[in-house]
Amino acid sequence: MRRRIISLTVLAAVVSTVLFALPLGIAATRYYHDDVTTELERAADTVALAVSHALDAGLPPEVPRHGDGDGDDADTEVGVYGPDGRLIAGHGPAIAGPIEQQAASATMDVVTGSEGDDLVLAVPVLSGSKVTGVVRSAMPSSTLTVRIALTWHAMALLAAGAIGASWLLARRFTKRLVRPLEELAAAAGRLGDGDFTVRSPRAGIPEIDQVGETLDATATRIGETLERERAFSAEASHQLRTPLTGLRLQLEAALETPAADPYAAIRAGIASADRLERTIEDLLALGRERRGQRAELNLGRLLDELRQTGEALLGPRGRSLRILREDPPPTHASAAAVRQVLGVLLDNAATHGRGTVTVLARDVGDALAIDVADEGPDLGETDPFATTPTGHGIGLRLARGLAEAEGGRLRLSRPDPPTFTLLLPAAPA
Repeated sequence: MRRRIISLTVLAAVVSTVLFALPLGIAATRYYHDDVTTELERAADTVALAVSHALDAGLPPEVPRHGDGDGDDADTEVGVYGPDGRLIAGHGPAIAGPIEQQAASATMDVVTGSEGDDLVLAVPVLSGSKVTGVVRSAMPSSTLTVRIALTWHAMALLAAGAIGASWLLARRFTKRLVRPLEELAAAAGRLGDGDFTVRSPRAGIPEIDQVGETLDATATRIGETLERERAFSAEASHQLRTPLTGLRLQLEAALETPAADPYAAIRAGIASADRLERTIEDLLALGRERRGQRAELNLGRLLDELRQTGEALLGPRGRSLRILREDPPPTHASAAAVRQVLGVLLDNAATHGRGTVTVLARDVGDALAIDVADEGPDLGETDPFATTPTGHGIGLRLARGLAEAEGGRLRLSRPDPPTFTLLLPAAPA
């Protein structure tokens, strides 16, 4: 990319220089042609004025010195010719050429052209309407060629300098332009390798910085999404322990009482396996679904399922479950989310609590409140939602996240006896 940008920059400089230099070179060439013609005409007119009186009187003319002997006039030679075409004074061919003869005819005031290797200009010297002589001024063509060549050489050097400067500037600015892109590509590569903490540097170029900011935002969103997915996976795996624990307790109880009806244990195990399957389906659904319009929650059916789960989980431990309803209002929420929240609270009461577990669904004005309480010890100032090294609190964090996703809240309403309350907004009347 660096080479391509430099090549394009130099090519643009070359094209611009050529487009500018060609008309300028042509104009310079025309200028030098006109300048030489003006020099020759000035020299011829000066001599013509000086010798006109002598030619008119028939006296030998004296050609005055022209110029200072160096510079442009040093290459100019001037000669005076008579009407018969012979050189009278000055320098030039002994016999006049066609240009001088044309000037002697007095049909033109100035006649220019080339004779051999010279640029020639001839003017007639008149006395009234009579031609008394012709003044010829000449300059070698090489003088004009040298002037034009020197000018073109200087222009070529300037063009080479301009192109070289363009090349140097292109290298400098290409380095400044390409380095942020290379760093941006490296950051994108690290992001593709799974490093979501990567951040692209700022280059001071708005367009590149905008791409870098977009890449940083993408890395942040991907990292946060992945972190949520990991947290959800950890919490979901913890949540699966509840039905597995119930199934294990039922199987252990069947083993400890070999005289009991094995079909009852099998049926209880199948029921626990069904609850485990439902838990897996709920977690998968909750991981995929997006927040939208919810249907009205069938609270009666949900509490019946909770009763079956609670009896299977608490029965083998010699504990009981009590479910009460005090005119609970309807609410719109995901049945899977509420089922998992209550399952977490029930598992928490069975694992860390004591005695009878009480579930109370009640009306608190503008919300449905579901309390899950047990007869365990006072929690005091303990934060039950904080994750401990033993893993306590993982399920409660999942339950609180699910409750908040449904627009509700989950909190510890009383530490003694431990009572957790799920609040869900009541459906409008």
